[in-house]
Amino acid sequence: MSTATFTLDPIPPFDFDLTSAIFATGDPQIRIFQDGLFFQALDIQSTAVLVEVRSVGTRDQPQILVTCHAERPIRKTAMETIRQAVATIFSTADDPALFYRAMAADPVMAALTRRLCGLRCPGTPTVFEAVIDSVIEQQISLVAARSAENRLIKAVGRSLSQEGRIYYCYPTPAILAEVPDTVFRSCGLTLRKGEYIRGISREILKGNLDPEAFRNDPDTEPVISELVKIRGIGRWTAELAILRGLHRADAFPADDVAVRRFISRFYLNGAKVSPAEARLFSERWGDYRGFASFYLETAERIGIPPEDLPGQDQKQD
Repeated sequence: MSTATFTLDPIPPFDFDLTSAIFATGDPQIRIFQDGLFFQALDIQSTAVLVEVRSVGTRDQPQILVTCHAERPIRKTAMETIRQAVATIFSTADDPALFYRAMAADPVMAALTRRLCGLRCPGTPTVFEAVIDSVIEQQISLVAARSAENRLIKAVGRSLSQEGRIYYCYPTPAILAEVPDTVFRSCGLTLRKGEYIRGISREILKGNLDPEAFRNDPDTEPVISELVKIRGIGRWTAELAILRGLHRADAFPADDVAVRRFISRFYLNGAKVSPAEARLFSERWGDYRGFASFYLETAERIGIPPEDLPGQDQKQD
């Protein structure tokens, strides 16, 4: 087993434990945060690499140490790809101060940015992964989607063994392009979703689609317009993929039931919120509406009650 290390210096403040907590309940053979250590297997240049990440700094002077494990020596070009993947997962290049200043006029978000200071909105290592994740999550619960996704990863993804545990990588377009219907069905996916996933993967292999190239477009709406041309992708899927894969702070999946629930719970005393109302409501957060929704999601997930934040009678427009 070959091992290599490097460090990353996120822009402060950066709370490694808080940012990693979202991964604490996943499948430990795919990605897990436990006892202060984050593990994820990555398919790098057709080689499975296990990255082990820990904090060696503080919230205000952050630094993370990344240890890479592979069954053969890791090339220099591969190390750069791994570095970028880890930086993307933890959003180390974000400047939280910009987001926090933008939220200062909203009493709820201002309170949450203080409570959750240093939390980063995580990203997927590749845009492709975010697109496929979003397709899988269409019209089913997040629990069911994660279960199907994990089964697919373990069924076809590359793997490696480290200290007696097998870890699985997210499958590449080359792998997913050849997955038969029987495998998709055994993982809990419909034949239609299997067709979408296989089709997107094949378009990438043909050179007709390059999800990473969307990073070069500074505006979100044109990217949405391009993504919805792809079979199997609607606006909700595109917005979710852009938020996770391109890490665009202004991407806001207003059609998402959970996003509307967050707004209802923390701002509107539980009143129902339509997608159109959610989109209009999000304008108060400007270009950071996507990040704001993630902070609300985190607040719900870790159990911050609405009553601990500014009174709801002050929150409504």
